[in-house]
Amino acid sequence: MPEAPEKNLALDIVRITEAAALASARWLGRGDKIAGDHAAVQAMRVGFSTLNIDGTVVIGEGEKDNAPMLANGEKVGRGGDLALDVAVDPVEGTNLLAYGRPNAISVIAVSPQGSMFNPGPSFYMQKLVVGSEARDVVDIDAPIRANLKNVAKALGKSVQDLVVFVLDKPRHQRLIEEIREAGARIQLQTDGDVIGALMAVDPRSEVDIMMGTGGTPEGVLSACAIKGLGGQILARLDPQSYVEKETINEAGIDLREVLTVNNLVRSEDCFFAATGISGGDFLRGVRYSTGHAVTHSLVLRGKTGTLRYVESYHNMDRLSKFSAVQY
Repeated sequence: MPEAPEKNLALDIVRITEAAALASARWLGRGDKIAGDHAAVQAMRVGFSTLNIDGTVVIGEGEKDNAPMLANGEKVGRGGDLALDVAVDPVEGTNLLAYGRPNAISVIAVSPQGSMFNPGPSFYMQKLVVGSEARDVVDIDAPIRANLKNVAKALGKSVQDLVVFVLDKPRHQRLIEEIREAGARIQLQTDGDVIGALMAVDPRSEVDIMMGTGGTPEGVLSACAIKGLGGQILARLDPQSYVEKETINEAGIDLREVLTVNNLVRSEDCFFAATGISGGDFLRGVRYSTGHAVTHSLVLRGKTGTLRYVESYHNMDRLSKFSAVQY
């Protein structure tokens, strides 16, 4: 049966990511990641207080890095009949923001209550992310060369034409060597694997595939966007310390299980928004001028697959007269 258009929550949550970006961008390059993160957290709290939702933070931030918290289990929204799982990262890439590097973003995803994977005590997971054309040709246990060959074939490219996003971390030394040996190109970034996942599935981006170990919460958060765009994420929990591994085992979580996009977000009715903070080729950062600021965002509704790129002009003089957010 045909359906009338429903409320697109992504257009509500993008106002919150915009506010968080505007608040935190004042700290660009000032060397204080805690202050920048705190500004974004406070802006998000104010933004959520305007929504008629019964939201529970399933994917919060701060625990791993001892940062200002929008903690797991925290309730957000005014309440009501719309019960939602909420995933947030007020500043995805706090070091990028603090040191004036590109691609720090503010991110929110929501889906029906009970539909998001709860990572429990897991901080890190191995990830492989591709767009819709290559979603059925990858295998997290296959050799790197084989995955690159299969993705290239699916995209109608040569392996030499591929761009692979990898976090520039010591743990990825062998991965980087294998990608280079296969002949593919690499885009390295010090932090921010949500942006890497977004690049891998966004049709505008030059990135074709994301590989490597990053944050488990970030994997669930990015899965909402991956699902909406028809891509795939294959993931396996990958503890980076003995304590993390033992805590996961004690929680009864299977470290061998391969998780897919449908395991991480079990509903098509998901929504995602991201706003650029520090800028970059993917999402431009906050630009200030006399009395105004400009933000650039990506907005996605999972059910329809509709992707919007939003450029917003904010009258800061007017906002400062009444807004509870400190811009």
